[in-house]
Amino acid sequence: MKDLSSQPCLIARSLGTVGDAWSMLIMRDAHAGLSRFDEFRKNLGIAPTMLTSRLATLTQEGLLEKRRYSERPPRDEYLLTEAGRDLLPVLFSLAAWGSKHRGGGNFTRFFDAETGTEIDPVSIDRGTGAPIGSRPIRIVMPKLPDGPSD
Repeated sequence: MKDLSSQPCLIARSLGTVGDAWSMLIMRDAHAGLSRFDEFRKNLGIAPTMLTSRLATLTQEGLLEKRRYSERPPRDEYLLTEAGRDLLPVLFSLAAWGSKHRGGGNFTRFFDAETGTEIDPVSIDRGTGAPIGSRPIRIVMPKLPDGPSD
């Protein structure tokens, strides 16, 4: 797939950064407290070369920060940045969609650690207060140098 980072659509740009399954699962695990290469590898069952590549991209894109925790042998951990922490509602929205459309059987559930209640995300448009998906949308492309805007 071509580089999506210069696309005018922010969904496309975002997918260019975290649009593959491994990246999303690494971010899920980072939110669950995993931070070390071996922890990610063991939990995900991902090939080391693939994990190295995904961690490098997530670090380069500013979702994770690499920090050295051992000099001998040299070992790094990967910590969430503000941008990485801001991805959590997206992960939970994806999980809610999966529960509705891909559920059934036994599946992972997510709970608030303080209250013990299951997390049930809702996306609300700040301007209207309406749940996203309950009203029609209109997509407006950016103005081209010599073209229309809609």
